[in-house]
Amino acid sequence: MKQTRLLMGMPIVIAIEDPAITTPDFDAVFDYFSAIDEQFSPYKTTSEVARVNQSLERPDWSEDMVTIMRLAEQTKQKTNGYFDVYSHKHFDPSGIVKGWAINNAAQLLRKRGRANFFIDAGGDIQVAGLNHDHEAWRIGIRNPFNRNEVIKIIGVTTEGVATSGTAIRGDHIYNPLTGQTAHEIASLTVIGPNVYEADRFATAAFAMGKQGVNFIESLPGFEAYMIDNDNQATLTSGFERYVI
Repeated sequence: MKQTRLLMGMPIVIAIEDPAITTPDFDAVFDYFSAIDEQFSPYKTTSEVARVNQSLERPDWSEDMVTIMRLAEQTKQKTNGYFDVYSHKHFDPSGIVKGWAINNAAQLLRKRGRANFFIDAGGDIQVAGLNHDHEAWRIGIRNPFNRNEVIKIIGVTTEGVATSGTAIRGDHIYNPLTGQTAHEIASLTVIGPNVYEADRFATAAFAMGKQGVNFIESLPGFEAYMIDNDNQATLTSGFERYVI
């Protein structure tokens, strides 16, 4: 069974392969994403992110906000500063919240006894188990210069997949070291042990430009497929094992 709802400003698709699946399973996940949007949206004046931007006093932060701040700082350190939730003193944790939230939603489904599922929030994906054909979940990588063309199909059963690029939102990722938007590459897809890990490193690697794929290569358990602005692809050494 599959359901799609528009939340967090993007389509969120959930597919669950289980004969005992119930509507409350879907509702629980969508309700979670709705609550995350209310708390972490950088566009809602009532969100906690808005309150943080008004006052950086830590005693007012929720437990989730403390977690996000901690994870963001860890990611900044691991990426040598190429990941930063602050831009010109403005706080926007979107680059880490989405993958974290998808990963938490997956944990929620596991706790409800669901072992075979697919969660896609705006192109960042977490899977578990097998699809309705009892095969690995298939994920297409689109050509950033022609969104109607799928150039690679990968199969995953436990991993998270995240893509950073300019095709849909334009130049929206910036290089914290220069303060300028990152524009050396068009698309970077990262496969990681879970979507939180894949998403945060995809964002940082995209900001690194053409060297980002080498950064992913250096991370154990991660693979990447990069397309530069000349429509040339570069992939990490183990990426092909996922290609169907």
